[in-house]
Amino acid sequence: MSDAPHTPRLPLAARLRGAAANPGVLLAAFSLATALILAGSDELTSAAIATRATEDLYASLSQVVPDGLHDNDLTADTRVIADAQEGEVPVYLATAGGTPTAVAFGLTGYGYGGPIRVLIGIAPDGVLLGVRVLSHAETPGLGDEIELAKSDWIESFTGHSLSDPAPEGWKVRKDGGLFDQFSGATITPRAVVGTVHRGLAFFARNRDALLAAQEAG
Repeated sequence: MSDAPHTPRLPLAARLRGAAANPGVLLAAFSLATALILAGSDELTSAAIATRATEDLYASLSQVVPDGLHDNDLTADTRVIADAQEGEVPVYLATAGGTPTAVAFGLTGYGYGGPIRVLIGIAPDGVLLGVRVLSHAETPGLGDEIELAKSDWIESFTGHSLSDPAPEGWKVRKDGGLFDQFSGATITPRAVVGTVHRGLAFFARNRDALLAAQEAG
């Protein structure tokens, strides 16, 4: 049996006071607490952002493909079309009684402030049903007129097609085309016009595959 003197164990409160006196322990505890708080906040924020993005997508889809044209859920009936020029493009398919009535898809153009994400709705005959800008970083008061909330400019695409106007008409007026530019801002509308024209060309190149995919779905 050992004759070494027994060292009494300090009470919990005393041990905590000792730890509090150690700056390293305090820093580690603070860092852990901060990391846990940030992780929880990030999870909550990410969920809220994802929910808002889904709501915005539903709202935008209903504007480029009117509800009366389909009886399916566009977000639940999608296809990815591999295109030589645009890459892989997710496409939302609209059907009524199993018959294709429209497609909608997004393409990205580049304006003065960076990427402009454009959602395009097209009927089976290639006529534009609607166009909306999903996101952009253009200058407020100038380039943001591409938003429906700021002006009705974006609605000027409805009813047009790849051949209406002719290729030279798919430009802003400053460049000799059909579509208006904004006062003090030409780069932004030029980017949107070009993106919509690309969308119509994408549809024309892949029309058979798009409609066949709808019928097969």
